Amino acid sequence: MRVTLKLLLSIMMLILAGCWLATLAQTEDPLLAWGRKTGSLKVALASALPYIIISQNGDATGASVDLQNAVLKEMGLPALEPVLTGWDSMIPGLQAHQFDYIGAGMNITEARCKVALFSAPYYAARTGLYVRPGNPRHLTSVAEVVRRPDIKLAAIATSGQQVYALKQGINPAQITIVPDIQAGAATVIGGRADAFIVGQFSIPNPEEKGLEVIVDEQSPVDGSGAAFRKEDVRLRDAFDDKLNVLIRNGTIQMLYEKYGLANGDLEARLLTKFTKASDIVPSCK
Repeated sequence: MRVTLKLLLSIMMLILAGCWLATLAQTEDPLLAWGRKTGSLKVALASALPYIIISQNGDATGASVDLQNAVLKEMGLPALEPVLTGWDSMIPGLQAHQFDYIGAGMNITEARCKVALFSAPYYAARTGLYVRPGNPRHLTSVAEVVRRPDIKLAAIATSGQQVYALKQGINPAQITIVPDIQAGAATVIGGRADAFIVGQFSIPNPEEKGLEVIVDEQSPVDGSGAAFRKEDVRLRDAFDDKLNVLIRNGTIQMLYEKYGLANGDLEARLLTKFTKASDIVPSCK
């Protein structure tokens, strides 16, 4: 009888353990489980020095890459596998399951939030106008550019700063579209535009590149984060939980210092004001 009772208890424990494992499998995000099993996580990236540095052989480093790898490690996931992707191809590629999420630091906008989920911002800034040294056109804000139709701006298409400029009333004919930050800087340095409108921290040490940044203090804070498919809510939420800790415990500032990011302390402090995408764009979920 005693042996039979022990056997029954053992069987019951095995049944309960099996039920617990089945419940865990049902509740865990499939992508989290898949990443832990396969040891692979493909992430769309684009060059954005010093946040993201892509080598000739396709390896990725930089403050943003190190931060994301720290988040993934805390989630029990492998380091990201970079997939170099053009900005215009990122959301279509995400929806087509060409990679697991977008880690390039995509601007959080109302339009994008309709088709993707965004993490809390890991980049935040007001709008900056990068001009030639000495600010020869004496620019102080985007509102001033509206009043001066002779001013020419360079901007990245669909960026938060371009959207802000158009909402302020700048004539689209004043804007020259550039593919990336490097091209925007070159457009100003080459005299083809009076200013490049982008985040105030987008170009580190601008004076070394022949530029000066004018911060538009009237502009809202623009944020960028990771983007996930709409169905990957639990993955995004788990990412946010770890990301917010690393922003607030000083990890992100140490990474800025590691990669020599000028004004990294200012950006790190600004980021602590936000914990989710809707803090930047209220309509984002």
